[in-house]
Amino acid sequence: MVSEKPIRLVIADDNPRIRSQIRRALEEGGCDVCAEGASADDAVALTREHRPDVALLDIHMPGNGISAAQRISRGSPQTAVVMLTQSTEDDDLFDSLRAGASGYLLKGADPATLAGTLRGVLLGEAAMPPALVMRVMQEFRGPSRRKFLRKSAAADKLSAREWEVMEMLSQGLSTDEVGKRMFVSPTTVRVHVSSVLRKLRVKDRESALRLLGGDAQD
Repeated sequence: MVSEKPIRLVIADDNPRIRSQIRRALEEGGCDVCAEGASADDAVALTREHRPDVALLDIHMPGNGISAAQRISRGSPQTAVVMLTQSTEDDDLFDSLRAGASGYLLKGADPATLAGTLRGVLLGEAAMPPALVMRVMQEFRGPSRRKFLRKSAAADKLSAREWEVMEMLSQGLSTDEVGKRMFVSPTTVRVHVSSVLRKLRVKDRESALRLLGGDAQD
């Protein structure tokens, strides 16, 4: 079984201090860190050379960690790719999963749990904070668009996240409340609303909700 032997890892992060902290936590957890790199190219080359069980990648390192994840998934399918990042942005999360990542972990988590989490990945378990799991489920299900009539052809151009925002607003939630439910900042919610207004060619959210068939509530 995977858990009976040390997990062999490649770590790629352009911050030496973070790499050192990660390495120490993994080695204390019984893992074998066989190589470290500071860029996407490093990650791909080291994975090809060492054939580790896991490649642990930062997203925003030189060359882009998501690009590295895709290249590793295609060229070294025996290696599980796990992102370790500070980013909670939807684009980073979903792009990482589409690139073949088996997990998406945040750097603020307890380092002592990292080794156990990676063992779980190799046993087929999900490796993702609960809040991000909910985002993936919401993205998979998509918002309940049947509540809106979609009277305008332009409304079909709305993204899943924009529909989700507008549906919550139609239920009477405030911008802050929508942000909390989506685990994003109020500013991000306003950006989505502005995009909706532009696509629907209306001046305010009340007009947008009327056009979509939802109730215009504050």
